Amino acid sequence: MEKRLNRADYLFSLVIVFMLVCIAGAFFYGVKIGREKTDAKYAVIMKNQEEAARKPGAYDQQHLVSFYHSILAPYREFQLKWFEQIKQLDQGNPSIDPADVMKDLSRLALQKVTETSTITMPVTSPLLVEAQQNYMKSLQLFSDTLKKYQSKANGMHVSVLLSELDKDAFMIEAKRFSLQGQQQYYSAMTKWNETVDQQIKGLPLLTKSPISVTDWTQMSLVVKNNAAANIVLNGKWFTSYYPQDITLRIEELIASGQAKKMNFNDIPAIIDTLIGTNAIRQGDFIQSKQKYYANETLPQLPFFSQQ
Repeated sequence: MEKRLNRADYLFSLVIVFMLVCIAGAFFYGVKIGREKTDAKYAVIMKNQEEAARKPGAYDQQHLVSFYHSILAPYREFQLKWFEQIKQLDQGNPSIDPADVMKDLSRLALQKVTETSTITMPVTSPLLVEAQQNYMKSLQLFSDTLKKYQSKANGMHVSVLLSELDKDAFMIEAKRFSLQGQQQYYSAMTKWNETVDQQIKGLPLLTKSPISVTDWTQMSLVVKNNAAANIVLNGKWFTSYYPQDITLRIEELIASGQAKKMNFNDIPAIIDTLIGTNAIRQGDFIQSKQKYYANETLPQLPFFSQQ
């Protein structure tokens, strides 16, 4: 015979339901409080960063040059070696041992982490501080991930190895950190530009998405480089060339009328095509900068004047 619930059973069930409701309510309330505290924390951080950026000398020439030599140059040494070795593997160079490539690249990345970790960027330049952190995170992830592939590289066909590296989640994150650091460095250059020119052409257009060809023609060179760095970060385009090389090729495409003929209306679409067709080379900017940017203001950094 089926036993009927008595009043005590009903009361017990109600108490359980009530407790579950209270627990759920407390959980969501805790989430709400936690979110509010986090938002408040980051609001303070952002406010402090904005205030720091407005201080005289926050992003002066000396800080940009110091970052270039102590952070970017070591990272670029690894980055260029990475592209060189991956190209050799992709071309099937028989003298290249995949396991040795993984080992050497992992070791170089770790060496550069050690080298850049001893450098201190000024707290008054938060973009440079964050850029350094992101470049170091990128190097550490490259080192750890490549070390993982070292033991199994020779047991895989090269095409499979490259495919696995390309889609590896940690490798993707390593590239993202690199692009984030790059974007922050170019944003710091824009901050520097604001200290030497109170009326920077096209600065408000940086926040537009997508940036149109018309918008592009209204920007100064520093702002264009910043926009290119923003776009490659969003597009996750990890390349061997600099944003200014991309800027120069966009300029040529627009000036020649090819952008109009190809019905390009926005800059991300142009960059996508240029990168997808391998139409950009490291050093493009230096070779043709005088033709397009003879009167533009730039910080005195080596990669704007040297190969």
